[in-house]
Amino acid sequence: MKAVSTKDVLAQMARYHAWATEGLLSSIAQIPDEPYAKPCGLFFGSIHGTLNHLLLTDSQIWFPRFKSEPITSLPLDAELESDRVNLASRLIAATARWPDYVASLDEPTLADDLRYTMTTGQPRALPMTAALQHVFNHATHHRGQITAAISMLGFEFQPLDLPYLVFSELA
Repeated sequence: MKAVSTKDVLAQMARYHAWATEGLLSSIAQIPDEPYAKPCGLFFGSIHGTLNHLLLTDSQIWFPRFKSEPITSLPLDAELESDRVNLASRLIAATARWPDYVASLDEPTLADDLRYTMTTGQPRALPMTAALQHVFNHATHHRGQITAAISMLGFEFQPLDLPYLVFSELA
């Protein structure tokens, strides 16, 4: 069995993050506007609200932290994009940045801490690997909520489990 480095695992998770987001958005495209936007018991209300939350956390909070850029101070339920087509496009662009970012990291950076300021203004530090894992797991958590909502609405969704990405990369 081939040894896998932490960077290899994080690179796979970054690819998975982008791949699963695209797959989810493809499944959501079949849902009419009314159930897509209607509150359905998700933490951020609707599918649309949850996708906006993902866009906010991915593109306005976490990615800027890793790039040492200022973050946007908005509520976590802010609507960044009202148009669902534009929202999907922006989410795809936001998640597509992660694989290149992870590829750019060297071992000393991966062994260091990510120092950032929370949205509350508190300074924090997390091991770089834990911070990256959080970004990818956070999105997986909300994608799971959305797929449950899709099921409750009576629609189908494509499988988003990590092995499906691995199978596609081996093909």
